[in-house]
Amino acid sequence: MGSYLQARVRHGEWLVRIEDIDEPRNVPGAADDILASLERLGFEWDGDIRWQSHMLDAYHEALGNLIDAGHCFTCLCTRSKLRQTAIHSPDGFIYPGTCRANTVTDLTRGAIRVRVCDSEITFDDALQGNCTQHLERDVGDFVVRRGDGLFAYQLAVVVDDAQQGITEVVRGTDLLGSTTRQIYLQRLLDLPTPGYLHLPVVVNSQGQKLSKQTGAAALDLRRPGMELFHALQFLGQQPPDELMHADTADIWHWAIHHWDITRIPAVTSQAMGAPIDAKAG
Repeated sequence: MGSYLQARVRHGEWLVRIEDIDEPRNVPGAADDILASLERLGFEWDGDIRWQSHMLDAYHEALGNLIDAGHCFTCLCTRSKLRQTAIHSPDGFIYPGTCRANTVTDLTRGAIRVRVCDSEITFDDALQGNCTQHLERDVGDFVVRRGDGLFAYQLAVVVDDAQQGITEVVRGTDLLGSTTRQIYLQRLLDLPTPGYLHLPVVVNSQGQKLSKQTGAAALDLRRPGMELFHALQFLGQQPPDELMHADTADIWHWAIHHWDITRIPAVTSQAMGAPIDAKAG
């Protein structure tokens, strides 16, 4: 909803991308269910749907450019070895640079990582403010193509954003930590950097992001208007009570005309129905 409203208020285009390159995790029919849900909720996307599984040639080209420029190396570390040698952090493992001296001579062996710089990458998020990360210290050299031959999310979305002419990325704060890696790849590939706006994610009473893994219930698509109303509340937009039982078209009409990002809670996560201390518009 946040990305949709931001695009509509700015008279831009709202694009749908199906990120289905992680084939082992794809569930048959899931993408169709997502698209049907969006339609039921009244979302209207612009242009054709982009399927990452159809864009492998573009990812191959970008990977080749990184390799030719000397930015990549082959990593032969197993998961068990990384668990033993990597530096542990709250966000996972920090790669210790074990294979950093390698070159890429055989694309069929091992994962391919990008060497990161010994400096900070900073960007201004439209909601979360100034964000800084030292890639070498906080992340380490990261994977752009996995050992099983599948492309990593970081590389795929950077290529997609550039090819689709994305000027603003609006998404959840669960991806806030990925942004500096994507900016780093944009710089290596001489691609433009879009603006970023990271919205708080919805969590349960244990502070876990709502997802299938945490047993979250699905949206009730029998009441699409009610779901939209609650989403507007979560985003601090203060919809009037009479909108609670309106149809989706009326809710979207109100939401587009009253969208105000200064009302969104500038937090990384929040429980649904939690008190919202909305900022003045």
